[in-house]
Amino acid sequence: MGDADAARSLLSAQAVRERAHEMLAAGLRGELAHFTVDLESLGLAAHVVSELTRVSYPDGNVPFHARWRHFVLGGRDLWAERVAQTAWVSPAAKARAEFDLAITSVLLDAGAGPSWKYLDPGTEQVAARSEGLGVASLRMFEAGAFSIDPADPLRADAERLMHLKADDVAHGMQSMVGNRLVGVEGRAALLSGLGTAVAANPEVFARDDRARPGGLFDYLAAQAEDARLAAPRILEAVLEHLGTIWPSRLRLGGVTLGDTWRHPAIKRADATNGLVPIHKLSQWLSYSLIEPLQWSGIAVTDIDGLTGLAEYRNGGLFVDSGVLRLRNPEEAIHPNPVDSELVVEWRALTVALLDEVAVLIRARGGLTIDDFPLARVLEGGTWAAGRRLARDKRPDGSPPIAVASDGTVF
Repeated sequence: MGDADAARSLLSAQAVRERAHEMLAAGLRGELAHFTVDLESLGLAAHVVSELTRVSYPDGNVPFHARWRHFVLGGRDLWAERVAQTAWVSPAAKARAEFDLAITSVLLDAGAGPSWKYLDPGTEQVAARSEGLGVASLRMFEAGAFSIDPADPLRADAERLMHLKADDVAHGMQSMVGNRLVGVEGRAALLSGLGTAVAANPEVFARDDRARPGGLFDYLAAQAEDARLAAPRILEAVLEHLGTIWPSRLRLGGVTLGDTWRHPAIKRADATNGLVPIHKLSQWLSYSLIEPLQWSGIAVTDIDGLTGLAEYRNGGLFVDSGVLRLRNPEEAIHPNPVDSELVVEWRALTVALLDEVAVLIRARGGLTIDDFPLARVLEGGTWAAGRRLARDKRPDGSPPIAVASDGTVF
């Protein structure tokens, strides 16, 4: 296998899952430099998740973990309200707008920092962290911040995204002195890179309209067979056609590897030796594209083919519940670079442990994997449980391990 083919083998959820479980196996053998793993404590994590799920969704109807949940504020579904007010020319037109919104919003969704907040002018509600970023990005989208056509604000045009500046993002996110949003420059660079990638690939993104991220809907719809599409196909399309937007990190055989890192625990006899794919934001985006496809009439199958998300709330769940323990607790205090061995270890272990805790949660509820795929476990869920434990253990609710993020990983 040549280097380019080896690189492409890392651009899938299967590769993420396989190598994450290799990291967990190394941890269980006591071979990791930074973490030990105590699977006996996994029951506590499962209990916290199950109880939060029961309280949050007493009817058992847990939605998928996706960006759409963050467009609900003060009991109001802000996107649903806008949809009801809009005369869509076709289901495909609505789906393109929803792809535009989801893609731009997810790329703006990285750690906001502990002090940033967003005051929503439409509801007069204050939101922070992912919820605040979600509402802020929705309001930017509604206002036409990503459109070149004032008469058609509900779109994201490649031409506009390419020229987006950090000041544009700061203004839309209400980032200012006393309310600074972490990683504004990185977020703006991602959206600019998105515009460049979309403009350069009209076969995918301009099949039925001007070049726009929402053109990915038309591309995926064409891949569907009998109006059915497997969820891993969404991720593969995202990684293949949007991979160039990520900051220049690792490349192999001319292929950009995106959210892929080095760790000595992963052994291979080819050019991918020591490489750990995570693809967190790409998978978060893929989860967020499932519902627009469903709403358009395309059934999405094999949802559990995607993996859990390696971010600090899910990862914090396992640290704060005692499943993962740092060999040197002082390493948690000072911000660790995202490419550090410690952070790569933590993120890969998180992916594997999410699979393991999902098994316990389904067993507790007498549920099958079809009843309760990982997308529902995350939403029910592990993310909220990580946040709850963080608040219980630290006054500011910060994650248990400090990470120096540039706004493009977590």
